[in-house]
Amino acid sequence: MGPSRFGQLDACTKNAEASATRGPTGWQQELASNADENGKLSSAVALTRNFVKRNVVIIGAGPGGLATAMQLAAAGLNVTVLERRGQVGGRTSAIEADRFRFDLGPTFFLYPRVLREIFASVGRDLDTEVPMRRLETQYRLTFGQGGQIDASNDLEAMDRQIRQFAPADAGQLKRYLDDNRVKLARFRPILESPFSSPLDLLRPDVLRAFPLLHPLRSLGSELERYFSDPRMVIALSFQAKYLGMSPFRCPSLFSILSFLEYEYGVHHPIGGCAAVSERMAEIAQAMGVQIRLNQPVTGLQFSGRRVTGVQTENETIAADAIVINADFSAAMRDLVPNRLRRRWADKKLAGKKYSCSTFMMYLGVRGEIDGLAHHNIHIARDYQQNLRDIEIDHRLSDDPSFYVQNPGVTDPTLAPEGHRSLYVLVPVSHEHPNIDWAKETPRFRELTLDRLSQIGLPDLRDRIVYEKIVTPADWSGEHKIYRGATFNLAHNLGQMLHRRPQNRFEELDGVYLVGGGTHPGSGLPVIYESSRISSRLLLNDLGIDTSFIDAAAATSN
Repeated sequence: MGPSRFGQLDACTKNAEASATRGPTGWQQELASNADENGKLSSAVALTRNFVKRNVVIIGAGPGGLATAMQLAAAGLNVTVLERRGQVGGRTSAIEADRFRFDLGPTFFLYPRVLREIFASVGRDLDTEVPMRRLETQYRLTFGQGGQIDASNDLEAMDRQIRQFAPADAGQLKRYLDDNRVKLARFRPILESPFSSPLDLLRPDVLRAFPLLHPLRSLGSELERYFSDPRMVIALSFQAKYLGMSPFRCPSLFSILSFLEYEYGVHHPIGGCAAVSERMAEIAQAMGVQIRLNQPVTGLQFSGRRVTGVQTENETIAADAIVINADFSAAMRDLVPNRLRRRWADKKLAGKKYSCSTFMMYLGVRGEIDGLAHHNIHIARDYQQNLRDIEIDHRLSDDPSFYVQNPGVTDPTLAPEGHRSLYVLVPVSHEHPNIDWAKETPRFRELTLDRLSQIGLPDLRDRIVYEKIVTPADWSGEHKIYRGATFNLAHNLGQMLHRRPQNRFEELDGVYLVGGGTHPGSGLPVIYESSRISSRLLLNDLGIDTSFIDAAAATSN
């Protein structure tokens, strides 16, 4: 299978200084050429010739940081991305070993519209740059209580399954999707705009959406308005896992998550979701962005409350603005003195609510895997108890729900011939004193392998030729995620909109946030949206035109 196509990044980085100074005969000329065809980019290219370039440092080469780098480079800024690890992507990176390749984190690619617009804003076509396949079977759901659903955007086929599975709920899926189509249309302006104060709740777009959001109703309760079978409620609310929350504690507005799957499909980028990050990094570098790997940031430079630069182990880099794409709570504790933080001081961070974590197994398996779909989700027999174990009692379930990706049915590039890559995810509590992962990992590994027999993998142990495990302790230690909460701050009403860390960070001047810890929240589509919101704010604050971003979004409406 060979090395990652982004394996030459170190070599590219050595040439980044020359790339960054090559002027309009390089990437700007390409943008100008594209603008001649579609008119989107002329203002941004013209501006690069009429002002002294400002310097922006982005901390973290995750999907939000890379998307921001592309947009800021398109506006003519000098952009440097500092990445602590030896590869790009953050949680959306790849594990490669023994010719197996696994996504480290996200495996579902949903709602490509946002990233498609970002690519268009810099003169690129997402579908050309990153080949993707829309899955006919979005995922297979199996229930410990009995029953199976192969989710599909073929609504007639879905209704036939529902008639057999839960006859009383036949015909309700269409009503649910129709209602959520209206909800998303009303809610999109909220997802696409910053929230800097409670007064933003009085904006006309928010007031128009409010009657549809039912903020005090849980997602589970919302689904019960449409479906009587508890399994159908779970089938259309388990997507709260993208936020790291129980559907029975998650606000009802997130019913749009399952709607997005059925309306826009579940996609698989060839090479995995990490391939998207890798291609974004290549494009950013072609635009002059310097991406420096193995460059942890050790601190920030301040003048009063304004950040003037970042400190690495070897140098101080001056910046007119910085963008933080690292885990929010961890970055605050590591980079910003506690005396400069009031709203987000260490004590207050410790008192916030955090998402669940995940126990991960990345398995290289000899032979074929029969009977599994690309995405497979098994729901515990007592789902409510499983959720209580995770979020309230902070203990390991004896009968956990779990997810298995079997990407070989779609993408043969991820394993050597005659083998398969299996990705296993078990939602578990974030780090808590109740669970000692050094002690529990071997036992929980065995329990997980036993549970995989429930979906048709009884002989897996004898076929494993490669294995890597990541626990909440690893997410916290190796990956610098506060409490190992892989989906960041929880998405309860007290931690959303203006109550979430703001895109233009409210406690420091010249600092902007992207990623799951800021508005709109966690999950790839909204992380990309956070990059667009923060890019607009940063450019506006520097007096730089953002019409090229807005024009790309307008053409897809």
